[in-house]
Amino acid sequence: MDHAATHGRLSAANRDFIARKHRLLIDGQWVEARSGKTFAVYDPASGQQIAQVAEGGAEDIDRAVAAARRAFEDGPWSRLKPTERGKLVWRLGDVLEAHADELAELEALDNGKPISDARAVDVPFGCELLRYMGGWSTKITGQHIPISAPGEWHAYSMREPVGVVGQIIPWNFPLLMAVWKIAPALAAGCTIVLKPAEQTPLSAIRLGELIMEAGFPPGVVNIVTGDGTPGAALAAHRDVDKVAFTGSTEVGKMIVQAAAGNLKKVSLELGGKSPAIVFPDADLSVAIPGAANGIFFNMGQCCTAGSRLFVHEKVFDKMMTGLSDEAAKLKIGPGLEPDTRIGPLVSEEQLQRVTGYLESGRQQGAEVVTGGNRHGNQGYFVQPTILTRTTPEMKVVREEIFGPVVCAIRYGDDDLDRIAKEGNATDYGLAASIWTRDIGIAHKLARKLKAGSVWINVHNFNDVALPFGGYKQSGWGREMGYEAIELYTETKAVAALL
Repeated sequence: MDHAATHGRLSAANRDFIARKHRLLIDGQWVEARSGKTFAVYDPASGQQIAQVAEGGAEDIDRAVAAARRAFEDGPWSRLKPTERGKLVWRLGDVLEAHADELAELEALDNGKPISDARAVDVPFGCELLRYMGGWSTKITGQHIPISAPGEWHAYSMREPVGVVGQIIPWNFPLLMAVWKIAPALAAGCTIVLKPAEQTPLSAIRLGELIMEAGFPPGVVNIVTGDGTPGAALAAHRDVDKVAFTGSTEVGKMIVQAAAGNLKKVSLELGGKSPAIVFPDADLSVAIPGAANGIFFNMGQCCTAGSRLFVHEKVFDKMMTGLSDEAAKLKIGPGLEPDTRIGPLVSEEQLQRVTGYLESGRQQGAEVVTGGNRHGNQGYFVQPTILTRTTPEMKVVREEIFGPVVCAIRYGDDDLDRIAKEGNATDYGLAASIWTRDIGIAHKLARKLKAGSVWINVHNFNDVALPFGGYKQSGWGREMGYEAIELYTETKAVAALL
């Protein structure tokens, strides 16, 4: 792999951006961390350092929260009309769209994802989500409430912004996850302290520049980069009214504990071990590429990845052959290469995690149909992998791998209750997919599956209007749709005796 040539594909704008000194965005200014410390950012396709970024700490969180509080209580943001707020959020979507190619390149470099995916999914979805949420700014309403108590009453409810929100985002969709968090919060009238993942801070920093370019007042969005220290300080901060987190279930539980000090509101979008259930009547020309995309998209680094593939015995062999053929078509390479379909995992740590699961699967008796190993010796690449002969007690079946690894499970039962029981046999409940031509069976099974999203004849489908979140240990609350606005508002009841 010629990484110099790969980096040569970067636009002049991104070469200039990466060469800059990357600071924290606090109160509309780019400032050094109080400690003066920085940390390195690496290209996962080569393992080589590409940038240095300010390493924020608890003091910087204090500064950022204070700026967000001033903007919320006293600044021009608190006095903007809903139409003005909505226009600003919409304008940010337009600004992102104007820089779409630049942002897609940055994601492919920093995260490792195929640039074709960043161009087709991450950036345009983020633009549309900003526009969708901007539209809600003028539609956040309460209702008139009839009162049964004696006397004449005028009673109503109203929704108000929750206040200062801390938002902590993961590394698998860095730009898109930032937008998922800030768009509804801004539309609702909140102010924000955003903490990006330390593995992938660059697109969040660039987003901060574009937020200022779009005209948001100082302090409305603050961005503090660093490791887990600023994230922990943000979750525990007593002047933060709400914390929103996307990431692992393990860290989500730590967020809940940290937030208990002032009982701040908490929303969590956490892990998954999503079942994809293929019935014998499924259209395999749809199910095979669909299941492949469900696990191999974004190198399996999706909380909704279809990592448990239940296939009826009548079509199991055909599915395995087809899935292996799909895996073989996927070109492995740096995300910036235009024909790459499988990029690197995000970090050395993630590489060790996924290859550790592969070794565990072998030791516990799983059969490797295809893949099963690291790809090459430079960068953090893992082959797309299919495991069969897996059993419920295996770690690869029970735990979230977060890599391009699917456990294929043969079943021969047509009892929907038993199929649902198998699908639900996990601590998670984020998503599930059903593959069948029988729409009646699909909808019956959808009711039985304990998952926040159930997809029929598709996997990994999202839309800005669809609420997204999980059951069980996959989290609290729903993002996107109007439900996301509800996450960032408080309901107030007003009653007047006339």
